[in-house]
Amino acid sequence: MAKEITGYLKLQVKGGAANPSPPIGPALGSKGLNIMEFCKQFNARTQDKPGVVLPVLLTIYSDKSFDFVIKTPPATVLLAEAAKIKKGSAEPNRIKVGSVTWDQIKTIAETKMPDLNAFKIDSAMKMIAGSARSMGLTVTGKAPWEN
Repeated sequence: MAKEITGYLKLQVKGGAANPSPPIGPALGSKGLNIMEFCKQFNARTQDKPGVVLPVLLTIYSDKSFDFVIKTPPATVLLAEAAKIKKGSAEPNRIKVGSVTWDQIKTIAETKMPDLNAFKIDSAMKMIAGSARSMGLTVTGKAPWEN
């Protein structure tokens, strides 16, 4: 018989750096989960991605056990890394803080493809380009579909 699911929990944790201090400890502790068990499993699975922010979706079961799925890094983190900026613009419509090329957007879209609700790479690229514009980044060059 399948376990009964009691809830879900979303966290964003740096790869290989999960520890029981806030915000992870209180979030898991309030649900009655074994904090150290999560930290050990997460760090083991993400030791190849140190320092990268990774979204985690925990499925919590009635017997206080859990499963978790590690998603791809957020598009904004990947865009900031590609543009070599620390953070996005406070006023993205007026103040531009950097630029990215369509080639960089394509690689980010290919990375994010499993977590996006797009079937074609062009659609995924348009989504990533929209995120870039929302951050105050300029997309340079000509879009691949505008030939």
